[in-house]
Amino acid sequence: MSEDPLVELARRLQATCLDRGLTVALAESCTGGLVAAAVTETPGSSGFFAGGVVSYADSAKRDLLGVPPDVLAAHGAVSAQVARAMAEGARDRFGASLAGSVTGIAGPDGGSPDKPVGLTYLGVADERGVDVRRIVWTGDRAANRRDSGVALLELLLDRVLATAATTG
Repeated sequence: MSEDPLVELARRLQATCLDRGLTVALAESCTGGLVAAAVTETPGSSGFFAGGVVSYADSAKRDLLGVPPDVLAAHGAVSAQVARAMAEGARDRFGASLAGSVTGIAGPDGGSPDKPVGLTYLGVADERGVDVRRIVWTGDRAANRRDSGVALLELLLDRVLATAATTG
């Protein structure tokens, strides 16, 4: 049986971050802590993982991550603007080198014509700024959550590797 892709990506992120002396924080919504669970699956994760927030409710996004209420009101919890603010908030709150965020509509309901089920925004913040990606998954709830977790870990790893390439 092959390795769980979430755990394998988390291990790669851990090795790369430890090698470069970087720390990571997370802000999760639709994944409900799935990414943090994968990150902490491997011994030694405390050497690079600063912590995470599962901010499912808008009030948690606002109170724990500092997402501005006007951003939530104007764009909704599932938006590029909120993903950006979540990533920035997690990085700031945990004092991490970089932070990842995920917010989306996992399904099976909750979607609309403007924001369909599967719509997900991923964010990564570091000292160079914030990058946000928009993805629309087509799986069921479990697949959408898992695919979002894999995509966030890939985005974090890509950011770490790109940073090393531009600074080294």
